[in-house]
Amino acid sequence: MQFENVKTDPFAYQRKSHMKLGEIFFWTATINNWQRLLTEDKYKEVIISSLEYLSNENLIDVFAFVIMPNHIHLIWRINKMNGKESPQGSFLKYTAHLFKKMLKEGDPGQLNKYKSDAVNKSFEFWQRDPLAIHLYSKEVAVQKLKYIHNNPLAEHWQLAADPADYKYCSAGYYEKNKKQFGFLKDLYNEF
Repeated sequence: MQFENVKTDPFAYQRKSHMKLGEIFFWTATINNWQRLLTEDKYKEVIISSLEYLSNENLIDVFAFVIMPNHIHLIWRINKMNGKESPQGSFLKYTAHLFKKMLKEGDPGQLNKYKSDAVNKSFEFWQRDPLAIHLYSKEVAVQKLKYIHNNPLAEHWQLAADPADYKYCSAGYYEKNKKQFGFLKDLYNEF
């Protein structure tokens, strides 16, 4: 746990998912209980469409991403609030809503894996408090960019032989100038 202003307010806890407007962050969101919901492309497309929408609304800038079977990594900037809600909150809520709808229609038995005892929701698709790391320098940003792009090659995943060959990743944008994701912006232009 991190505490801000411990001397003045010992109860001022800052969540690890806290992101400041206008700054670039590495962000990881994980499917509840590390379940592999994002294995099928139709669930990955929900992620893509949400990023595209938020980007088109100028709420976020996306510099890099990878969608893995049970988690996602992003390098992004939150530009402004989505009404009273943060764009990352909107992203998590919207994608969870679509996941629920898709499972209800296509595989109701799987939906039970995401049941929640929480008072405010029946299902929980994302683990609480995603990880956010401020990218304060070009060196740190490039390190996280390489980490994201190499994630599909990890021994326990083996989703591709080359980072640029994995469809649901920004590696092709950086390594082969592929423009399949119109919402991507070049991280190297930011530092």
